Amino acid sequence: MDFYPFALIRRHGSPFAFGPLFGCLLLCFGFAHLGHTQTSVDSLPTVVDYSDPKEYEIGGIEVTGAEFTDVNALKSISGLRVGDKIRVPSDEIPNALKSLWKLRLFDNVEILQQKTIGDIVFLEIHVTERPRLSRHTFRGVKKSYHDDLNDEVNRFLLKGAIVTQNVKTNAAVAIQEYFREKGYLDTEVKVTEEKDERATNSVILIFDIARNDRVKIRDITFLGNETIPDKKLRGKMKGTRRKKRLLSNSRFLREKYTEDQEAVIAFYNTQGYRDARIIGDSIWRDEKGELHIDVRIDEGNQYYFGNISWKGNSIYDSTALSNVLAIGRGDIYNQELLDTRLQFSMDGRDVSSLYMDNGYLFFTVDPVEVAVAEDTINIEMRIFEGPQANIDRVIIRGNDRTHEHVARRELRTLPGAKFSRSDIIRSQRELINLGYFNPEALGINTPVNPQRGTVDIEYTVEEKPSDQLELSAGWGGRGNGVIGTLGVSFNNFSIRNIFRKEAWKPLPQGDGQRLSLRAQTNGRFFQSYNASFTEPWLGGKRPTSFSVGGSLTRFTNGFDKNSVNFGEFSILNFFVGIGTRLKWPDDNFISNTTVNIQNITLNNYGTIFTTDDGVNVQRGEYKNFNLQQTFTRTTVVDPIFPKRGSRFALTIQLTPPYSLFRQDNFWALSEGDRQAVLNQENDQLLLLNPNAEPYTFSSPFIQNRIQQEEIARRFDFLEYHKWRFDAQWYAPIVGNLVLKAEAKIGLLGAYDNEIGVSPFEQFQLGGDGLANQQVGLTGVDIISMRGYETNDINNNQAATVFNKYTLELRYPLSLNPNATIFVHTFLQGGNAWDGFRNFNPFDMRRSGGLGLRVFLPMFGTLGFDYGIGFDKPQLVNQGARWSEFGQFNIVLGFEPE
Repeated sequence: MDFYPFALIRRHGSPFAFGPLFGCLLLCFGFAHLGHTQTSVDSLPTVVDYSDPKEYEIGGIEVTGAEFTDVNALKSISGLRVGDKIRVPSDEIPNALKSLWKLRLFDNVEILQQKTIGDIVFLEIHVTERPRLSRHTFRGVKKSYHDDLNDEVNRFLLKGAIVTQNVKTNAAVAIQEYFREKGYLDTEVKVTEEKDERATNSVILIFDIARNDRVKIRDITFLGNETIPDKKLRGKMKGTRRKKRLLSNSRFLREKYTEDQEAVIAFYNTQGYRDARIIGDSIWRDEKGELHIDVRIDEGNQYYFGNISWKGNSIYDSTALSNVLAIGRGDIYNQELLDTRLQFSMDGRDVSSLYMDNGYLFFTVDPVEVAVAEDTINIEMRIFEGPQANIDRVIIRGNDRTHEHVARRELRTLPGAKFSRSDIIRSQRELINLGYFNPEALGINTPVNPQRGTVDIEYTVEEKPSDQLELSAGWGGRGNGVIGTLGVSFNNFSIRNIFRKEAWKPLPQGDGQRLSLRAQTNGRFFQSYNASFTEPWLGGKRPTSFSVGGSLTRFTNGFDKNSVNFGEFSILNFFVGIGTRLKWPDDNFISNTTVNIQNITLNNYGTIFTTDDGVNVQRGEYKNFNLQQTFTRTTVVDPIFPKRGSRFALTIQLTPPYSLFRQDNFWALSEGDRQAVLNQENDQLLLLNPNAEPYTFSSPFIQNRIQQEEIARRFDFLEYHKWRFDAQWYAPIVGNLVLKAEAKIGLLGAYDNEIGVSPFEQFQLGGDGLANQQVGLTGVDIISMRGYETNDINNNQAATVFNKYTLELRYPLSLNPNATIFVHTFLQGGNAWDGFRNFNPFDMRRSGGLGLRVFLPMFGTLGFDYGIGFDKPQLVNQGARWSEFGQFNIVLGFEPE
């Protein structure tokens, strides 16, 4: 076969490098003399005469060098097809090269002549494929950055894909942007390719990263601000901060800087400077590489509200609307305030809410400036009231575990009722406070039917785990040893389905009832068992809750019941309660009434309860029958991590005044009773030791026994009045940073001063509050006090009055309902006294510290606090180190009081 070089047509680099001469300079076709039917192999080709173009038919096309690319696709993209006619010279070959280069898959593309037979030509498309990505790596930065950097570059890098310059540039820019957001404005990234010996035609991309020093903002100054100082304007720039600010994250981000400029102007607008604008800025770096920012401001004139008139209002008169607006003539002009009072007030006190709470869903108000005279702006409020809208359908979606009637009964939006925005907000709050749904995923949609004048209310919920399991073991001290706890709380229980086998998935649930079972013991020395059940909607028609439960707690000292050192203490308690939502003063009030029946038994067991005259109670059987009434007003949303709202609770606990029906000094023992005590103790003594010296009335032991017997008679039926006031308030500061303020006050009083204050139901301030689980859960109110043990606060074992105040700053790390996590820092103050006569609300033991809380649905609240008590004079006198003032507290299962 004869072979002649048809042409060598190749391109290196960009397909546009040769300009318009591309077709002429590269199309050099050498042909044998066309008149010969056959030619010798040794014959030499001749150069084509470009003044005499020739036409050839493509007899065949072969693609070589394409290992990873579809050869048929390359033929198609080239535009050259077998059987096509091509002229030489012409644009067919250059166009084919351009099409292949546009794929950006090759380092080199050539179109070669294989052979010619007469006027038929056979072509070869030869390509050199670019390398493919095998993997990538980072150098110059810590491994802790690698995961984040992978997220950035993986948007551009695909394993096995072609490595182009564009891909490398985009990945490098993404790395630079990542570090610039952290303040490293001078980050340098060098990308190199390294051949991967383990894969054919593959490379490893290596990103050499030099972060260099973080670039901080040295100073921000304002020019032209005559009325508002630099300090206040800098305070409005949340994303662009000087390094001088305490705990500030000083860095420069162009996007944040633009937002901060807008925030500065927005602040000017709130001060009446509605024409304020930024006319320029300068940003430069000093010799240390730190940034300096100058912002030039044109404040303009300050404006004031003039006359505000209303037009189009027929439902409410102008006076009523002006009262809601609460903006008067002469007030500084504030567009943000005006918008808030018209339709965006968080507390619902705005004109739009006034109308929408009355069903006027289509209401609009348009404030129009009708006159601007010097520094005064007159405004006309143009109102379109529209028709009232009624609710057509109320739909709940997403409740795949909670029965629909449980969620629906909490709603204030009912079919057929007038539309009310405040009812929707309240319904949202009630759904969240059930504790069954994820507050972050709760959605509300209000599709409108204008033709019918109706609106549907759609609530979309997402179920979250609500049941809790408590399984723990802890060291209760040398006296108690290891204490084990097993408890379960089913917070969305269904008792009516308890005998339906198909309802156990794994438990019957969905009716909103609460069942709690708990057991705690360390063997024979301590046992505690309690159970409770709550039906939140007794009868199913009104929010009237019914609760019933009981508990048994028992402590013992020693092994032998016949030993003189053996002691025993037990509390048996039953309760039944009724709670209901009140309509007055408003429907945020809840009333709870509980009847408690309690029996307390002490047998040679001391150190816990003390009378108000300082005598330790060691013996006796005491009945505590009391009525507890609590009034609560709460507007808190999401009890796990409240962001706003308040909760106030007043609790009054009363026993019958038995002393009104008893004689004076009814507890004093007669001579016969005293003799009976002496005889009983002597019989016991002689039984243990026949040779022992009998007791007499002058024996200290007999005097103590007679005293204990009189105390047992004196308090056999406990009588007291007990008062508790608790207040909590939550408010957002910035974003999710929340301030919590809390106050607790308690008082225990007596009906009869001769009898005195009950040795039970007193207050113990200090510690972590978990000791509630080790003194029986009842008999004494244990109030936690971070930074202090109970004996640090006036040895308040017999306190009848206490107060405690707390300020906390809380910030969530995760609001996921499966693991709500937040950190907090706190300031706390409190104290306890042995009588109201000594009460001084300003005499406080102060502390401060920080902590962490993790709420897991299955285990409740877990966490810790580290508090430093500032008022420990005994440590100050001893010259103690600061670390000795601190105390570490653990939170397990529940938030202590």
